[in-house]
Amino acid sequence: MLVLRYLYVLALVVWLGGMVMAGAIVAPSIFVVLERWNAAEGRVLGGAVFGEVLRRLHLLGYGMGAVMFVALTLKRLLGPRPMGYGIRVGIIGAMLAFSIASGRFVGPRVKAITHQVSGPIMSLPESDPRRVEFSQLHGYSNWLLGLTVFGGLALLWWEAQE
Repeated sequence: MLVLRYLYVLALVVWLGGMVMAGAIVAPSIFVVLERWNAAEGRVLGGAVFGEVLRRLHLLGYGMGAVMFVALTLKRLLGPRPMGYGIRVGIIGAMLAFSIASGRFVGPRVKAITHQVSGPIMSLPESDPRRVEFSQLHGYSNWLLGLTVFGGLALLWWEAQE
């Protein structure tokens, strides 16, 4: 049982830590460095680099979510039912759903828009449909990542209580 709890907590920490690091440290660092190098091209390149970081982070999230679900379910089957099993599985499921929405729908659409535009998206007129859609998708992506982080923090709090 200790091994299962360890795997569950490790997967949670890797997933949650990856999201926090990507949003709070990696993205700002990439954009600052590349924009200093070249204001216009650096922003475009920064978007491409961080897009790849997000793609890999989503894959990591899918794997860590699966590990968490399997570990928690095995704990339930092999020993006493973990406190709030259904709620915790629901949170993991929601986190996976947010990650899948971001990684499979929002990310590819953002990439398609950036490939249609030569140069920074923000150089397009504010009324350009591509800029409008890009801004909306960027907002959705931030919300989905934020909700996933919130779910991870809730699960981490739950683990700290046990």
